[in-house]
Amino acid sequence: MRAVRAALGAAAVGVLVAGCGAPAARVDGARAAGEGFEQALAAGDNEAACRLLAPETLEQLEQDERKACAQVLGAEQLPKAASVVATEVYGRQAMLRLEGDTLFLSQFSDGWKVVAAGCTPQGERPYQCVLKGG
Repeated sequence: MRAVRAALGAAAVGVLVAGCGAPAARVDGARAAGEGFEQALAAGDNEAACRLLAPETLEQLEQDERKACAQVLGAEQLPKAASVVATEVYGRQAMLRLEGDTLFLSQFSDGWKVVAAGCTPQGERPYQCVLKGG
């Protein structure tokens, strides 16, 4: 009986912890968008990577460089990223930590988009990002 109570207690804790996090679909969506962005960059498919940028980020990049996103994205010196280390979702915002890069994403009506890329922590200060919206 003691083993059954322990198992039920562990299951209840698991349900409570899972209930505090973001739904799996949002986590999966943010992760897929971030991975898609990194894969497009690695393949040199700047058009696909640009489609995964948030509107303000895309606009800021094109405004700063005075060229279309696909023409300049490769020159942004974004770090090469590997596998996902962690995905944290808070409402409609997400942070995707990869080996070599950190991305910030937002959920829009047409899916998750990259708001900032090439981000590195700065201790107590905000992340420093190579690519970000205005």
